[in-house]
Amino acid sequence: MYVSMKDMLWHAHNNNYAVMAINCVNMEQAKAIIQSAEEERSAVILNISPRQMKAHGHGEILAPMIRGMAERVSVPVAFNLDHGANLEDITAAMSYGFSSVMIDASGFAFEENVRRTQIVASMAHGMGLSCEAELGHVGLAKEADNEKEDLYTNPEQAREFAERTGCDCLAVAIGTAHGSYPKGFVPRLDFERLALLKETLQMPLVLHGGSGAGEENIKKAVACGINKINVCTDLFKHARIATAKTLEENPEIDYMDLCIAAQNAMKEFIKSYMRIIGSSGQYDFEQYQGPELD
Repeated sequence: MYVSMKDMLWHAHNNNYAVMAINCVNMEQAKAIIQSAEEERSAVILNISPRQMKAHGHGEILAPMIRGMAERVSVPVAFNLDHGANLEDITAAMSYGFSSVMIDASGFAFEENVRRTQIVASMAHGMGLSCEAELGHVGLAKEADNEKEDLYTNPEQAREFAERTGCDCLAVAIGTAHGSYPKGFVPRLDFERLALLKETLQMPLVLHGGSGAGEENIKKAVACGINKINVCTDLFKHARIATAKTLEENPEIDYMDLCIAAQNAMKEFIKSYMRIIGSSGQYDFEQYQGPELD
């Protein structure tokens, strides 16, 4: 089923688990993600950033392909623009047929973040799409030091933000970061802040920078209220390692078989992650009542 993120994330919110949002730039990744979701009976979100879309995974090609794959399975599948920073990229994604968009105006002052998010949320809802927003700052993993608490999301400010913007889910900053952490570094997450955010907002919350955060951190984040976890770096790493290993073992391998080897490695990682965050088996029965996109 090709759907927006809204209903699947509210299902996760009401049933205390999280959905993977996995960056996808080609057919092999799309197949690995959607096949994993179907086999695990899990909802899933495919993400792509404007940078990735311009560099390789062109949205006008990926959107109809992903929709076609999603319509062949019985679990909810969404395609989301990740970190849409400007209106041009966001409206382009809407025109391509994405089912969800994220407006990331977290680098602006609070009132400007509210203003920009209100515009995008209104546009998205008018088209039957969902809108994700961000408050607080999720930085770069290579710069992580566990000391930037002044950039974390303030619960009372987040309540005002959610009420004024009408966003469907909110990405919060509690200590994770984007990309690969320095060797041996494990981020220290502010779970007390996360629990307060959940209690205050009572809505689906998003964790960006899920790669490299550690299994125990991820499990506890879900237990404290995270319902969407963004994963990019770890998946790309698994595909790269599998490709290199397969070529080393069989330098004459056919290119299609090489792609399949990478796809299978990604599936193994995705399915394992789905079990960790509790989304596996959530769609064993015909309980999904959310609308498919027209």
